[in-house]
Amino acid sequence: MHAPSLPFTPALEQQLRHWLAEDIGRGDLSAPALAGRRGTAQWIARQPGVFCGGALAARLFALLDPAVTVRLPVADGEPVQPDQVVLQLEGEAAALVAGERTALNLAMRLSGIATATAALVAELEGTGVGLADTRKTTPGLRVLEKYAVRCGGGINHRLGLDDAAMLKENHLAWAGGVAAAVAAVRAQAPWPARVIVEAETDAEAGAAVRAGADGVLLDGFSPERLSALVPRLRQLCHGAAAAGGRGALVLEASGVAPEHLRAYAATGVDLISTSAPVTRSPWLDLSMRFALPMA
Repeated sequence: MHAPSLPFTPALEQQLRHWLAEDIGRGDLSAPALAGRRGTAQWIARQPGVFCGGALAARLFALLDPAVTVRLPVADGEPVQPDQVVLQLEGEAAALVAGERTALNLAMRLSGIATATAALVAELEGTGVGLADTRKTTPGLRVLEKYAVRCGGGINHRLGLDDAAMLKENHLAWAGGVAAAVAAVRAQAPWPARVIVEAETDAEAGAAVRAGADGVLLDGFSPERLSALVPRLRQLCHGAAAAGGRGALVLEASGVAPEHLRAYAATGVDLISTSAPVTRSPWLDLSMRFALPMA
Protein backbone atom coordinates (compact mmCIF):
# COMPACT_ATOMS: atom_id res chain seq x y z
CA MET A 1 0.00 0.00 0.00
CA HIS A 2 1.07 3.63 -0.45
CA ALA A 3 2.28 4.91 2.89
CA PRO A 4 0.91 8.25 4.11
CA SER A 5 3.38 11.01 4.82
CA LEU A 6 4.17 11.92 8.41
CA PRO A 7 3.94 15.70 8.95
CA PHE A 8 7.03 16.83 10.84
CA THR A 9 5.49 19.95 12.31
CA PRO A 10 7.36 22.16 14.81
CA ALA A 11 5.18 20.68 17.56
CA LEU A 12 6.15 17.13 16.61
CA GLU A 13 9.83 18.08 16.39
CA GLN A 14 9.58 19.50 19.90
CA GLN A 15 7.99 16.27 21.12
CA LEU A 16 10.77 14.20 19.60
CA ARG A 17 13.41 16.34 21.31
CA HIS A 18 11.53 16.00 24.59
CA TRP A 19 11.36 12.20 24.31
CA LEU A 20 15.07 11.97 23.56
CA ALA A 21 15.87 14.22 26.52
CA GLU A 22 13.60 12.14 28.77
CA ASP A 23 15.79 9.06 28.18
CA ILE A 24 19.21 10.68 27.90
CA GLY A 25 18.76 13.12 30.78
CA ARG A 26 22.05 14.78 31.77
CA GLY A 27 23.96 12.43 29.47
CA ASP A 28 24.34 8.74 28.69
CA LEU A 29 26.65 7.35 31.36
CA SER A 30 27.52 4.38 29.13
CA ALA A 31 28.82 6.64 26.30
CA PRO A 32 32.52 6.62 27.40
CA ALA A 33 32.68 2.89 26.66
CA LEU A 34 31.91 3.69 23.02
CA ALA A 35 33.92 6.89 22.60
CA GLY A 36 35.42 7.22 19.13
CA ARG A 37 33.82 4.05 17.81
CA ARG A 38 31.59 3.86 14.75
CA GLY A 39 29.18 1.08 14.03
CA THR A 40 26.31 -0.25 12.02
CA ALA A 41 23.07 -1.65 13.32
CA GLN A 42 19.93 -3.29 12.01
CA TRP A 43 16.38 -3.40 13.22
CA ILE A 44 14.96 -6.90 12.97
CA ALA A 45 11.28 -7.86 13.00
CA ARG A 46 10.62 -10.71 15.42
CA GLN A 47 7.05 -11.41 14.33
CA PRO A 48 4.82 -10.78 11.31
CA GLY A 49 2.98 -7.51 11.06
CA VAL A 50 2.87 -4.09 9.44
CA PHE A 51 5.88 -1.84 9.99
CA CYS A 52 5.38 1.77 11.05
CA GLY A 53 7.87 4.21 12.47
CA GLY A 54 10.82 4.15 10.09
CA ALA A 55 10.43 7.78 9.03
CA LEU A 56 10.02 8.76 12.67
CA ALA A 57 13.16 6.85 13.69
CA ALA A 58 15.13 8.50 10.91
CA ARG A 59 14.13 11.93 12.20
CA LEU A 60 14.92 11.01 15.81
CA PHE A 61 18.44 9.92 14.96
CA ALA A 62 18.93 13.01 12.80
CA LEU A 63 17.99 15.21 15.76
CA LEU A 64 20.36 13.25 17.98
CA ASP A 65 23.27 13.24 15.49
CA PRO A 66 22.89 14.56 11.92
CA ALA A 67 25.81 12.36 10.86
CA VAL A 68 23.89 9.13 11.49
CA THR A 69 22.81 7.46 8.23
CA VAL A 70 19.43 5.70 8.21
CA ARG A 71 18.29 3.38 5.43
CA LEU A 72 14.73 2.10 5.20
CA PRO A 73 14.47 -1.17 3.24
CA VAL A 74 10.86 -1.38 4.46
CA ALA A 75 8.56 1.63 4.15
CA ASP A 76 5.93 2.54 6.71
CA GLY A 77 2.77 0.60 5.93
CA GLU A 78 4.51 -2.42 4.39
CA PRO A 79 4.14 -5.96 5.78
CA VAL A 80 7.08 -7.63 7.49
CA GLN A 81 7.98 -11.18 8.40
CA PRO A 82 10.07 -12.61 11.27
CA ASP A 83 13.84 -12.03 10.91
CA GLN A 84 13.30 -9.37 8.22
CA VAL A 85 15.54 -6.30 8.33
CA VAL A 86 13.34 -3.21 8.49
CA LEU A 87 15.86 -0.44 9.18
CA GLN A 88 19.64 0.03 8.92
CA LEU A 89 21.84 2.52 10.78
CA GLU A 90 25.42 3.70 10.52
CA GLY A 91 27.22 6.29 12.64
CA GLU A 92 28.86 7.00 15.97
CA ALA A 93 28.15 4.02 18.21
CA ALA A 94 27.28 6.25 21.16
CA ALA A 95 24.58 8.01 19.13
CA LEU A 96 23.10 4.72 17.91
CA VAL A 97 22.85 3.42 21.47
CA ALA A 98 21.49 6.70 22.84
CA GLY A 99 18.60 6.78 20.35
CA GLU A 100 17.88 3.06 20.34
CA ARG A 101 15.27 2.81 23.10
CA THR A 102 13.23 5.88 22.23
CA ALA A 103 13.10 5.07 18.53
CA LEU A 104 12.34 1.38 19.03
CA ASN A 105 9.64 2.01 21.63
CA LEU A 106 7.79 4.40 19.32
CA ALA A 107 8.15 2.14 16.28
CA MET A 108 6.98 -0.95 18.16
CA ARG A 109 3.94 0.91 19.48
CA LEU A 110 3.04 2.34 16.07
CA SER A 111 3.70 -0.94 14.26
CA GLY A 112 1.36 -2.70 16.68
CA ILE A 113 -1.40 -0.21 15.85
CA ALA A 114 -0.77 -0.51 12.11
CA THR A 115 -0.82 -4.30 12.36
CA ALA A 116 -4.09 -4.37 14.29
CA THR A 117 -5.66 -1.87 11.89
CA ALA A 118 -4.61 -3.89 8.85
CA ALA A 119 -6.25 -7.01 10.29
CA LEU A 120 -9.59 -5.22 10.70
CA VAL A 121 -9.34 -3.54 7.29
CA ALA A 122 -8.81 -6.98 5.78
CA GLU A 123 -12.08 -8.11 7.36
CA LEU A 124 -13.86 -5.31 5.48
CA GLU A 125 -12.20 -5.98 2.13
CA GLY A 126 -14.69 -5.88 -0.73
CA THR A 127 -17.47 -4.27 1.31
CA GLY A 128 -16.75 -0.65 0.38
CA VAL A 129 -16.98 0.31 4.05
CA GLY A 130 -14.10 2.25 5.60
CA LEU A 131 -12.57 1.66 9.03
CA ALA A 132 -12.11 4.89 11.00
CA ASP A 133 -10.26 5.61 14.22
CA THR A 134 -11.45 7.70 17.17
CA ARG A 135 -10.13 10.31 19.61
CA LYS A 136 -9.30 7.57 22.12
CA THR A 137 -5.58 8.09 21.79
CA THR A 138 -2.64 8.49 24.13
CA PRO A 139 -2.11 12.15 25.10
CA GLY A 140 0.95 13.40 23.26
CA LEU A 141 0.83 10.55 20.74
CA ARG A 142 -2.37 11.34 18.85
CA VAL A 143 -0.76 12.45 15.59
CA LEU A 144 1.52 9.41 15.56
CA GLU A 145 -1.16 6.90 16.54
CA LYS A 146 -3.50 8.22 13.87
CA TYR A 147 -0.63 8.06 11.38
CA ALA A 148 -0.19 4.39 12.33
CA VAL A 149 -3.89 3.75 11.67
CA ARG A 150 -3.45 5.18 8.17
CA CYS A 151 -0.38 3.01 7.64
CA GLY A 152 -2.60 0.03 8.42
CA GLY A 153 -5.15 1.08 5.80
CA GLY A 154 -7.60 2.84 8.11
CA ILE A 155 -9.21 6.27 7.86
CA ASN A 156 -8.64 9.09 10.32
CA HIS A 157 -11.66 10.53 12.09
CA ARG A 158 -11.32 14.08 13.40
CA LEU A 159 -7.95 14.85 14.91
CA GLY A 160 -9.38 17.16 17.56
CA LEU A 161 -12.37 19.16 18.65
CA ASP A 162 -11.59 21.86 16.10
CA ASP A 163 -11.76 19.54 13.06
CA ALA A 164 -15.48 18.84 13.15
CA ALA A 165 -18.33 19.18 15.61
CA MET A 166 -19.57 15.91 17.05
CA LEU A 167 -22.67 16.36 19.17
CA LYS A 168 -22.96 13.64 21.77
CA GLU A 169 -25.48 12.73 24.44
CA ASN A 170 -24.51 15.56 26.81
CA HIS A 171 -24.53 18.16 24.03
CA LEU A 172 -28.01 17.12 23.00
CA ALA A 173 -29.33 17.13 26.55
CA TRP A 174 -27.85 20.48 27.53
CA ALA A 175 -28.68 22.17 24.23
CA GLY A 176 -32.34 21.15 24.39
CA GLY A 177 -32.38 18.52 21.67
CA VAL A 178 -30.83 17.61 18.32
CA ALA A 179 -32.26 20.47 16.25
CA ALA A 180 -31.23 23.13 18.76
CA ALA A 181 -27.70 21.71 19.10
CA VAL A 182 -27.13 21.51 15.33
CA ALA A 183 -28.52 25.01 14.78
CA ALA A 184 -26.26 26.50 17.47
CA VAL A 185 -23.17 24.93 15.96
CA ARG A 186 -24.12 25.90 12.40
CA ALA A 187 -24.48 29.52 13.49
CA GLN A 188 -20.87 29.68 14.71
CA ALA A 189 -18.81 27.10 12.77
CA PRO A 190 -16.95 27.95 9.53
CA TRP A 191 -18.87 26.81 6.47
CA PRO A 192 -16.53 23.88 5.58
CA ALA A 193 -16.86 22.38 9.06
CA ARG A 194 -18.91 19.21 9.34
CA VAL A 195 -21.49 18.56 12.00
CA ILE A 196 -21.91 14.98 13.19
CA VAL A 197 -24.56 13.80 15.61
CA GLU A 198 -24.11 10.72 17.76
CA ALA A 199 -27.46 8.93 17.92
CA GLU A 200 -28.42 6.17 20.32
CA THR A 201 -32.04 5.80 19.16
CA ASP A 202 -33.90 5.74 15.86
CA ALA A 203 -35.61 9.00 16.83
CA GLU A 204 -32.30 10.80 17.46
CA ALA A 205 -30.93 9.56 14.13
CA GLY A 206 -33.98 10.81 12.26
CA ALA A 207 -33.85 14.16 14.05
CA ALA A 208 -30.19 14.54 13.09
CA VAL A 209 -30.95 14.02 9.40
CA ARG A 210 -33.87 16.44 9.49
CA ALA A 211 -31.66 19.02 11.25
CA GLY A 212 -29.18 18.85 8.38
CA ALA A 213 -26.32 16.97 10.05
CA ASP A 214 -23.51 15.97 7.71
CA GLY A 215 -23.09 12.66 9.45
CA VAL A 216 -24.83 10.45 11.98
CA LEU A 217 -22.79 8.21 14.25
CA LEU A 218 -25.04 5.28 15.13
CA ASP A 219 -23.79 4.03 18.47
CA GLY A 220 -24.66 0.70 20.01
CA PHE A 221 -27.12 -0.45 17.34
CA SER A 222 -27.31 -4.12 16.41
CA PRO A 223 -26.79 -5.10 12.76
CA GLU A 224 -30.45 -6.02 12.54
CA ARG A 225 -31.60 -2.59 13.73
CA LEU A 226 -29.19 -0.81 11.41
CA SER A 227 -30.31 -2.85 8.41
CA ALA A 228 -33.81 -1.49 8.92
CA LEU A 229 -32.79 2.04 9.94
CA VAL A 230 -30.14 2.90 7.33
CA PRO A 231 -32.50 2.82 4.31
CA ARG A 232 -34.96 5.01 6.17
CA LEU A 233 -32.27 7.55 6.97
CA ARG A 234 -31.11 7.57 3.34
CA GLN A 235 -34.64 8.20 2.19
CA LEU A 236 -35.09 10.92 4.76
CA CYS A 237 -31.88 12.56 3.59
CA HIS A 238 -33.03 12.53 -0.04
CA GLY A 239 -36.22 14.21 1.00
CA ALA A 240 -34.34 16.85 2.96
CA ALA A 241 -32.01 17.50 0.03
CA ALA A 242 -34.95 17.93 -2.34
CA ALA A 243 -36.37 20.49 0.06
CA GLY A 244 -33.15 22.50 -0.01
CA GLY A 245 -31.17 20.68 2.66
CA ARG A 246 -27.43 19.96 2.65
CA GLY A 247 -27.64 16.68 0.75
CA ALA A 248 -24.84 14.12 1.27
CA LEU A 249 -25.03 12.12 4.46
CA VAL A 250 -22.37 9.89 6.03
CA LEU A 251 -23.64 7.10 8.26
CA GLU A 252 -21.20 5.61 10.72
CA ALA A 253 -21.53 2.66 13.08
CA SER A 254 -19.67 2.60 16.38
CA GLY A 255 -19.61 0.33 19.39
CA VAL A 256 -18.88 -2.60 17.06
CA ALA A 257 -17.14 -5.75 18.24
CA PRO A 258 -14.28 -6.57 15.83
CA GLU A 259 -15.64 -10.06 15.20
CA HIS A 260 -18.89 -8.58 13.86
CA LEU A 261 -17.39 -6.16 11.34
CA ARG A 262 -18.77 -7.80 8.22
CA ALA A 263 -22.27 -8.02 9.66
CA TYR A 264 -22.22 -4.27 10.29
CA ALA A 265 -20.69 -3.57 6.87
CA ALA A 266 -23.66 -5.33 5.28
CA THR A 267 -26.13 -2.85 6.82
CA GLY A 268 -25.31 -0.09 4.34
CA VAL A 269 -23.28 2.23 6.59
CA ASP A 270 -20.37 4.17 5.11
CA LEU A 271 -17.94 3.87 7.99
CA ILE A 272 -17.26 1.75 11.04
CA SER A 273 -15.30 3.53 13.75
CA THR A 274 -13.37 1.74 16.45
CA SER A 275 -10.74 2.55 19.04
CA ALA A 276 -9.52 -1.06 19.20
CA PRO A 277 -6.31 -0.73 17.14
CA VAL A 278 -5.09 2.05 19.43
CA THR A 279 -6.45 0.89 22.78
CA ARG A 280 -6.06 -2.87 22.51
CA SER A 281 -3.12 -3.59 20.21
CA PRO A 282 0.10 -5.15 21.53
CA TRP A 283 3.45 -3.78 20.42
CA LEU A 284 5.08 -5.43 17.42
CA ASP A 285 8.34 -7.02 18.54
CA LEU A 286 11.37 -5.34 16.96
CA SER A 287 14.99 -5.53 18.08
CA MET A 288 18.20 -3.69 17.24
CA ARG A 289 21.36 -5.67 16.56
CA PHE A 290 24.82 -4.18 16.12
CA ALA A 291 27.31 -5.45 13.59
CA LEU A 292 30.64 -6.46 15.18
CA PRO A 293 33.42 -5.59 15.41
CA MET A 294 32.92 -1.84 15.70
CA ALA A 295 36.24 -0.14 15.07
